[in-house]
Amino acid sequence: MFHGPLMLIPGGLYMLEIDRLLRPGGYWVMSGPPISWKSPCKDLNRTIKSLDGEKLAREDIANKLCWEMVSDKGAVSVWRKPPDHLRCVQEVQSCTEDNPDSAWYINISMCISQLPRVDLIGDSAHGALEKWPQRLAAVPPRIANGGIKGMSIQAYKHDYSIWKRRVEIYGTYLKDLSRGRYRNVMDMNAGFGGFAAAMSKYPVWVMNVVPANITENTLGIIYERGLIGTYMDWCEAFSTYPRTYDLIHANGVFRLYIDKCDTLDILVEMDRILRPGGAAVIRDTADVVLKVKEAADRLQWHSRVVDAEDGASDPQKLLIVNNSLPLPGK
Repeated sequence: MFHGPLMLIPGGLYMLEIDRLLRPGGYWVMSGPPISWKSPCKDLNRTIKSLDGEKLAREDIANKLCWEMVSDKGAVSVWRKPPDHLRCVQEVQSCTEDNPDSAWYINISMCISQLPRVDLIGDSAHGALEKWPQRLAAVPPRIANGGIKGMSIQAYKHDYSIWKRRVEIYGTYLKDLSRGRYRNVMDMNAGFGGFAAAMSKYPVWVMNVVPANITENTLGIIYERGLIGTYMDWCEAFSTYPRTYDLIHANGVFRLYIDKCDTLDILVEMDRILRPGGAAVIRDTADVVLKVKEAADRLQWHSRVVDAEDGASDPQKLLIVNNSLPLPGK
């Protein structure tokens, strides 16, 4: 579902972008003028005639996109994107872009993202989704139908089982995890969203971040699991309020960016995002973790290096940061 006010860009460009974002059969809920155009807000300093024109223009574009109006009451209007394009005679040019998921530093195009073909009317072009919370563990349609090259059902299930085990280990190092101390959580390199799925047993909300142009684009899988996420280049500042997150998880992030930006720069950005007294779990190879530990000490973070789930023989190590605790030895 996508909810938003009407800020009409000439030509309905913003509606084409909403159509690209919505899954087949998804909903768009819009509130505010010109929905309530018959009694416009005086503060908007807009006439009934101008609002009437915007309403008609919006409905015309929605019809060209084959959207169905589900409800139009008061100040709220609800539209539904078709689950397929079998009965849709599109009046908007189809996009020629091979990958409609490409969205990092990509200009919005005046075209419609064509849905994959289905054989029967009523079938979802991307496959049916399970209801929540079963949706969290089910194989996402993008993987089940082979739509993403190199990502198999077996790899997905293996990833899910690995992260359940890893989160169990995290709970032994961060005792307050089960006590509700951490609410806002970020996963800086989310992959399939396995960390967030495993964390669902705790009272937390996880922002899943997919590093842009470095890792496989798995953001669609994350959303099909019923999770939330976004793109990010961790050599840049993350668009969020400072002191927002209670817990940050960084799996392989520093290894990804080791030749692109300085370790301390990424840590400083994490420090800006992390609330006072917040925690972090940094997972990487032993040499990278030790390098991050040196930088963390410069920031006076309360941290320690510990073994991962397979003990001393595990090539990966964890840097556990808990700034609510005193520094070791003090």
